[in-house]
Amino acid sequence: MPAESKTHTQSVKKESYQEYRVKKCRICASTDLFEYLSLDTMPIPNGFLAEKELGGPEPHYPLGVYVCMNCTLSQLTHVIPAEIMFRNYLYIPSTSKTMIQHFESMAADAVERFDVKPGELVVDIGSNDGTLLKFFKAHEAQVLGIDPASNLAIVARMNGVNTLDDFFSSRIAKEVAASQGKARIITATNVVAHVDDIHDFFKGVKELLAPEGVFIGEFPYGKDMHDKNEFDTVYHEHLSYFSIHSLKALFERHELKLADIVKQRVHGGSVRVFVTHKNASHKVSPAIKEFLDAEDEAGMTKREYYEAFAERVHKIRKDLTALLKKLKGEGKRIIGYGAAAKGNVTLNYCKIGTDLLDYIVDSVPYKQGRFTPGTHVPIFPELKLEKDNPDYVLLLAWNFADEIMQKQESYREKGGQFIIAIPNVRVE
Repeated sequence: MPAESKTHTQSVKKESYQEYRVKKCRICASTDLFEYLSLDTMPIPNGFLAEKELGGPEPHYPLGVYVCMNCTLSQLTHVIPAEIMFRNYLYIPSTSKTMIQHFESMAADAVERFDVKPGELVVDIGSNDGTLLKFFKAHEAQVLGIDPASNLAIVARMNGVNTLDDFFSSRIAKEVAASQGKARIITATNVVAHVDDIHDFFKGVKELLAPEGVFIGEFPYGKDMHDKNEFDTVYHEHLSYFSIHSLKALFERHELKLADIVKQRVHGGSVRVFVTHKNASHKVSPAIKEFLDAEDEAGMTKREYYEAFAERVHKIRKDLTALLKKLKGEGKRIIGYGAAAKGNVTLNYCKIGTDLLDYIVDSVPYKQGRFTPGTHVPIFPELKLEKDNPDYVLLLAWNFADEIMQKQESYREKGGQFIIAIPNVRVE
């Protein structure tokens, strides 16, 4: 997404990329920004390396978080170009049983709740490989995916999901509305947090949404991130960490109405928001006030709330590295599970490499045979865990803990144990 014209660009370590330091709030333009967390610098968390790339340059980008003391939006201190991160993307939700079930349920709920008729247009922004839209298509909706990852757009089209491989914008919204009409439903799951020019994004949503249409957005909830110590949710793709106060301010600016909010368990605690045109007939749910009141009671307008979070994050790093070094000193074999972006943040922030982890297993074929960014831990198929039977497994994809624990029940029956770092370090 384009950077705002008044921000300057600078280069870290004089490498061949550009990023800029945020000077004002992405939503309300306030300059009252309080930096409360720094994870130093690290590479793009989905920037997995082939073996031949290990000796080459690997850009590291600043990773820190501000909170706007005016609207309580948390946001990264630095923004790097979206082209670097999203044109060839390796996160694929269809590899997770949890996410497939989640998307199937989401589509069914939307069709029933809003009485989506056959042939009505459903647009998914950040549609990935088309998994969510396949379920809307099963309900006979007309579907269109919009995603900048050309590699995934090809997969989606092969699966019968019409997909435009581009970044969503107000310009794209006008083109789609002109060619296919207004959308009854627009979805964006784990996308809005990635957007730099968020006002152009919602200008586009407003342009494309039918008069009684509904935008359904889903993303990790900022309060859950802080309360549950989910520091590994912080990475370069996630530019914003939303409170309901900040979302309400955003939507009101675009004459959109936050009509309802439903908590979701996925990704450590997410919210699903339902947004309509300001004058649409949809009523505002009492849940909105309940969320706003809960944020006020938690102290999300005060610096102390964020300082306490940062202190807990530093403690996790200290406790996790101490445990791994202790076990390694006792001769225990430790591997990682899940070559996820979250896990790569943990590895880089805690400086965990092959001195502490022998390797990582992951179910995604795209990642197998590659190496983690920054720490260069090799990635293998899950079958290697079953063959090697290591003493401990560091669960890096903890947001899929239930699914992984069930899948690896035989490993645990043989005495294997999992180490989990969020919300605190423990062995299970």
